[in-house]
Amino acid sequence: MKSVIALLAASAIATTAFAANTTEKLPSGVVVEHLKQGTGAQPTADDTVSVNYRGTLADGTEFDSSSKHGGPATFPLNRVIPCWTQGVQKIKVGGKAKLTCPAATAYGSRGVGTIPPNSDLTFEVELLEIKK
Repeated sequence: MKSVIALLAASAIATTAFAANTTEKLPSGVVVEHLKQGTGAQPTADDTVSVNYRGTLADGTEFDSSSKHGGPATFPLNRVIPCWTQGVQKIKVGGKAKLTCPAATAYGSRGVGTIPPNSDLTFEVELLEIKK
């Protein structure tokens, strides 16, 4: 009987742990997978945010990261690609999420730098702070 109770308790704990990884699909096709729930405020499109991030192509090739630029990036949320404007608004300060960006919400048919045209992109984004 003890082993059944222990198994049920372990199952409940595992279910709770997996619940943190909720996924939202936005009307634009952007997918936000919450990797770590934050406890702070959520930004609006008009806010300036500070984030750590890592961007990869569909094949897993990293094309950019905040660590390549010496640390967190700070920018107005309404001055970046639509995927970021939409997706980062779904993260609370202290949280981390994976944003899956259809090409139309990223750089579209123009591409940029090492990102080919019509590329779907993935970003891991950790929201550190909302600047006021």
